[in-house]
Amino acid sequence: MEKNWVKIFSSSNFYQSEIVKQVLIRHHIDTVLLNKQDSSHRAFGDIEVYIHQEDFSKAIEIMILNQISL
Repeated sequence: MEKNWVKIFSSSNFYQSEIVKQVLIRHHIDTVLLNKQDSSHRAFGDIEVYIHQEDFSKAIEIMILNQISL
């Protein structure tokens, strides 16, 4: 992954991370999901959502307005 990416959200449920990603994309924020779950046992690890560092404040504001828990 390139420099200047920051984690903004993490969940053990894929669908929650995907919802966050889609909300941010809808607001023109580049987003990447990083799956850190164990491939054989999904109970271990998280799906992390990353954005560019310069979009951090805007993304937090969007998440608050959309009532996404941080």
